Amino acid sequence: MDEVPGFKKTDYPLRGVNLGIWEGFIFINLANKPMPLEKWFGPLKGKFSHWNMSILRQAKRIEYDVHANWKLMFENYSECYHCAGVHPQLQKVSPYDSAENDLREGPFLGGFMKVNAGKSLTMSGNACAAFVGKIENLQQVFYYTIFPNMLLSLHPEYVMVHQLWPQSPDRTLIVCDWLFHPDAFARKDFNPQDAIEFWDVTNKQDWHVCELSQQGISSRAYEPGPFSSRESIPAAWDDYYLQQMDAIGDL
Repeated sequence: MDEVPGFKKTDYPLRGVNLGIWEGFIFINLANKPMPLEKWFGPLKGKFSHWNMSILRQAKRIEYDVHANWKLMFENYSECYHCAGVHPQLQKVSPYDSAENDLREGPFLGGFMKVNAGKSLTMSGNACAAFVGKIENLQQVFYYTIFPNMLLSLHPEYVMVHQLWPQSPDRTLIVCDWLFHPDAFARKDFNPQDAIEFWDVTNKQDWHVCELSQQGISSRAYEPGPFSSRESIPAAWDDYYLQQMDAIGDL
């Protein structure tokens, strides 16, 4: 290109993107004039500070190739109405009807579920690591959806994060990370596999029913049904998603 008159490499740069950091996570926005990240996450300011997420270390990453639409994972994650029939080991330590929601509208949705006294969400039922911070209630696990592609699970001794990356209308790559406090790695009683195996089994149970749901909604005979009283968060997620689609349609 040295022989092309007037050619300048600076006229053909890589495209810039908007980048921001929240609680240690890097977010990218492709809009020309995005809302500032600190304003977008304003409703969550300080809400998760006890979990020290910005300093946690990754102990494991597992990628799942799921043959289902990404929205089905959000709906599945947003309720435990299905847990009694799909997750027997989870149901034993965290009853499906113990859920209470505190974020009920907008791009951040979810709440907590109770964990039986003295138990943890691990294969052994015991805590597997040092606590990630000064957690007030050790018998609660928090679950939140962060629109458009993040699922955030906050446990007393670890944080689990799912990223959903649509590959096609009926296929989704799910990247799951298990994060622990840096101090936990030096302890003799550190057993991250206890939590990883618990949720790997649970994840696979969820992805299986999502794939079955994908088969169902792909049928010409499929008709949507009503939400139950325990599915208020999936309903709220659907509402927010439709709002975003309407906004895009108005551009």
